[in-house]
Amino acid sequence: MRLTNLAAGILTLALAGYPALSTEATGPANPRGQSSAGPMQSSPANVSQQDDQKQPQAQETLKVQTTVVNVFVTVRDKHNGIISDLAEKDFTIYEDGQPQKVAFYSKEVNMPITLGVLIDTSGSMANIIGAEQDTASRFLQEVMRKRDEAMVIGFDFDVNLLADFTQDMSVLERAIRRARVNSVASGGVVTPSTLPQGQNGGTDLYDAVYLACHDQLAAEAGRKAIILLTDAEDTGSKLTLQQSIEAAQRSDTVIHVLRLSDEPFYFGLGMGYSGASVARKMAEDTGGREIEVRNEKSLERAFDIISEELRSQYVLGYYPTNANHDGTFRKIKIEVDRPDVKVLARKGYYAPSH
Repeated sequence: MRLTNLAAGILTLALAGYPALSTEATGPANPRGQSSAGPMQSSPANVSQQDDQKQPQAQETLKVQTTVVNVFVTVRDKHNGIISDLAEKDFTIYEDGQPQKVAFYSKEVNMPITLGVLIDTSGSMANIIGAEQDTASRFLQEVMRKRDEAMVIGFDFDVNLLADFTQDMSVLERAIRRARVNSVASGGVVTPSTLPQGQNGGTDLYDAVYLACHDQLAAEAGRKAIILLTDAEDTGSKLTLQQSIEAAQRSDTVIHVLRLSDEPFYFGLGMGYSGASVARKMAEDTGGREIEVRNEKSLERAFDIISEELRSQYVLGYYPTNANHDGTFRKIKIEVDRPDVKVLARKGYYAPSH
């Protein structure tokens, strides 16, 4: 199955300067949210209009919920251990530098998680694709619990949805095993892309992240995360790094990057390697973690760290003092009243535009 519903318009987005989306910040969500049987088929505007006609009272309730901002927070000590005994009074939230009142607080270990596993299958991954598959499969088996869902996407010259959202581990396992290096440089077969090819061709990393967030995860509720296995080198996307990050921010999706650096591959082609800065920005701007992976053992350790964080989060909710629906990006800062701690949380959100 191929990600196609946004493909026809993605080049237009790139040429037109990527007009702002209409996703709003949401309040405490249904733990499982809307089920996805594939790419979104109805626009949020159409769904909202239908609901307004049929259930005016329910629509009014939804309007109240959209004023709430939820932030998932992980806190570690100076020895990198998870801190799990913090109370509501220990947290202070700032939006654009202004303190906000914490309206909701909980320690979340059981809220369902919706995961997107994105596997880089470009030529630079040829030496490590087997380890990617083995460890990704083990990660999902360990981290997924009842009501969790995951999807699997492979990307190189193309973006392929190998498995849509499902709780079935056997389906996810088969999808991971279908991921194949698909590059001219490695002797593979280049599949015709559903997206217009860029000037250079190559790895469509930014397009893959954008499609996963905008086309798949935006319709899901609750905790959402992308696990990205890549060297973070993009050589073919039609969209930019910032556009992919914005799609993640608008869909409230955290990006964890397991950076599988294969610098000799690029040096052998006479190319520079800039993936470290790309991976770091994707993770930091969405509240995720970037971990460099140089061998199979460190890959397993990276998955263990992310798994621990996904199951050791605090949830803070607040009503922004800035009630303007101006579509602007609002910066979020979380402070913890405890010395020598590291706080992992998203850096902001986009306010509703209407």
